[in-house]
Amino acid sequence: MKRIFIQKYKPLDFKFYQNVDDFVVVEEPIAFANRGNFIILKIKKVNLGTWDLIEKVAKGFNIYENEIGYAGLKDKNATTTQYLSIPKKYAKDVKKFKHGKIEIVETFLHGTKLNIGDLKGNTFEINLHEVKEEDVGIIEKRLKEIAKAGMPNFFGFQRFGKDIKENLEKAQKVIYGDLKIKDRKLEKMLISAYQSDFFNRWLAKRLLMSKEKFDLLGGDVMMQLSDEKFFTPKNITEKIQSDYDNHKIVPTGLLSGRNVFKSMGEAGKIEQEFDDTYIQEKGLRRAAVVFPRDISVNYNKEEQKCKLRFTLPKGAYATVLIENIGSKYLRS
Repeated sequence: MKRIFIQKYKPLDFKFYQNVDDFVVVEEPIAFANRGNFIILKIKKVNLGTWDLIEKVAKGFNIYENEIGYAGLKDKNATTTQYLSIPKKYAKDVKKFKHGKIEIVETFLHGTKLNIGDLKGNTFEINLHEVKEEDVGIIEKRLKEIAKAGMPNFFGFQRFGKDIKENLEKAQKVIYGDLKIKDRKLEKMLISAYQSDFFNRWLAKRLLMSKEKFDLLGGDVMMQLSDEKFFTPKNITEKIQSDYDNHKIVPTGLLSGRNVFKSMGEAGKIEQEFDDTYIQEKGLRRAAVVFPRDISVNYNKEEQKCKLRFTLPKGAYATVLIENIGSKYLRS
């Protein structure tokens, strides 16, 4: 699906490669208790997706995959640092673990198994290649503008797999009972992609209705960034608008499913167009916009290489920010 962005930037000419040298991600973890019945493994990995990592850690420790907890899914084609949890009873095996693509950097104790979402965000270091010197200032300016107005929180192309259309068709058949898939992990991934496609199309429509930033509507489900609690104002008051402008709250979009808050009024009418009540997976709300922070830009003139460093909240895609900066699509 073609991206819609608030800023009508002219496309920039640069090359982006997702590999271990040019795409580095470090999870920003929650605070660990330093006591408890679980060991937290801080792991640095290369050319391994999270599912592959879990499989190899399970094999290396001779434990079941469902004993391993993780906070977020990380890309395969990258150098990534992320956290896994295993029961404390396997502590003696930590030093014995060896794998060419996996390094256990550090360990901590914690009171509970890690669950998806148990992280604050992710810090990225990304190299853009063949960047003209005169474009470096433009990149910096755009990053500052996006950080202020907010980045549309689209799901990136990685969410949908290689055969996007085919995967969405399969997901719909699964949801409507016309296709059975024995692999529960694959089934969940397909349904997640289906939910994400609805969200992306909803977000694109709302952005087309917006001007200088994502415009709020009465009945939007808002999320407080301090504690991730939701509330649904009937009308957008000056206080709500001010809190949004000051990055205290954000509007959210629907990931269709059961037991989830839904927007009301004017916002609800639009949201209904992008809902599928047949989905039996748990529904969620996702921030419509996120605010990049801790931004830095460094340029190597000889190599025409521009290194970007920034932090995004959990679940946000760095590739979407690159698309927003460059006004170009990394994959159609």
